[in-house]
Amino acid sequence: MSWQIRARAEAEWRRRQQSGASIADPYSTFKKQYRSDPVAFVHDCIDWRGDALAPYQDEILGRLQQRRRVSVRGPHGLGKTALSSWALLWFALTRDGEDWKAPTTASAWRQLTKFLWPEVHKWARRLRWDKIGRGPWSERYELISLSIKTGTGEAFALASNNSELIEGAHANNLLYVFDEAKVIPPQTWDSAEGAFSTGDCYWLAISTPGEPAGRFYDIHARRPGYEDWDALHVTLDDAIKAGRIAGKWAEDRQRQWGQESAVYQNRVLGEFAASDEDGVIPLSWVEAANDRWQAWSDAGKPGAFSCVGADIARSGEDKTVLALRFGQAIAELRRYTKEDTMATVGHVAGILEKYGGQAIIDVIGLGAGVVDRLREMGYDALAFNASEKATTRDSSGELGFVNKRSAAWWNLRELLDPQNATPIALPADDLLTGDLTAPHWRVGSGGKIEVESKDEIKKRLGRSTDSGDAVMQAFYAELEDSGVDIAGWGWNA
Repeated sequence: MSWQIRARAEAEWRRRQQSGASIADPYSTFKKQYRSDPVAFVHDCIDWRGDALAPYQDEILGRLQQRRRVSVRGPHGLGKTALSSWALLWFALTRDGEDWKAPTTASAWRQLTKFLWPEVHKWARRLRWDKIGRGPWSERYELISLSIKTGTGEAFALASNNSELIEGAHANNLLYVFDEAKVIPPQTWDSAEGAFSTGDCYWLAISTPGEPAGRFYDIHARRPGYEDWDALHVTLDDAIKAGRIAGKWAEDRQRQWGQESAVYQNRVLGEFAASDEDGVIPLSWVEAANDRWQAWSDAGKPGAFSCVGADIARSGEDKTVLALRFGQAIAELRRYTKEDTMATVGHVAGILEKYGGQAIIDVIGLGAGVVDRLREMGYDALAFNASEKATTRDSSGELGFVNKRSAAWWNLRELLDPQNATPIALPADDLLTGDLTAPHWRVGSGGKIEVESKDEIKKRLGRSTDSGDAVMQAFYAELEDSGVDIAGWGWNA
């Protein structure tokens, strides 16, 4: 609906209010008709413009009305955020005139500000107000950036780490929406629980799954005490049949990540899975680094250029990857295939000419020529030889490393560790995520950590970890003081 039409409709609504005309009947009829039928509301009261609900979305909305507590897990891309926004619109419009509230929360604040609430606004613009029987919401007073306000209630965003505000949300009619619920703290779930002792209450928790731990997992594992939850699993086949996920995408991710990997199980199959016990970097740590990167980007990408990590392709389908590091974040990854040495030199030299800083280059294979030429041109190029002896030790001081590759990968692990005071930030990139979660490690009898070689990984998975190696090299040198407080970026506010 254009803003001119919205303005005219709103003006007519205000005029009829002021004149005392009877306007309650159509809206009251709508509320009675759809109060107990969110499925019909979504079908009838949204302008679909050629789109359609997936069958599982119909089922979830119907279960929400019947069972009151619904928890949904499934693969990435199944339409979770749209579904949450429809539930909010249904609840706000059918409870208007009564005492109602709809708190929304998520694992990260930006999930609310960048995804859920923009989706609410998107679908609110497609509401059929002629079917609803009242004028459109005022975007100045009713439909605000992170809330819907009517005369008797409100839907609003709350940080998931603020359990006191969650607990304080009381109303006769209540809908909780927990988006990306897998890592919402247990105390937040407990705070919301108290509201269900009285009133007309609903709870929708929806997420891609993660590690088999936490309240979201307990619900789907049917642990004792959660029998009143209706736990649903949207499968990959369900999403493909509904046209929400392309089958080729799923096949490509299986080849890239491996069918048994945690990242494939979580994001493609919608199943709970822990990272390999002998994996160097857990998937959950990578996902947390992705959240920090989004906050870093939203904050204007603070931090001076530090270096570029360069993993040079040796042959075939391997890629040359350049990882540009600014402060404690990898700003971007640049990939090139089947380029000669001088073309690679040109790409790296261009970055150093623009930003200054240093290049850290893998010198096994073709990389030695790149280093030599860059030095000849006057640029600062550090040769990284993965097989060289390492003299460093891990953060505990107890374990050494069999070679420089192992030391560098372990350094990256420790920088991603949530216990680190200044953890690093990485872009959400499927290739990078698969690379970071791929390497395995072991401790030898000499008390030294050994990370799988690149050739061993390629033999096991059928691909090379080019992007992961470029990032590992970018962080191999000691982190400089960037002057940026990563904790202040607001990613988990």
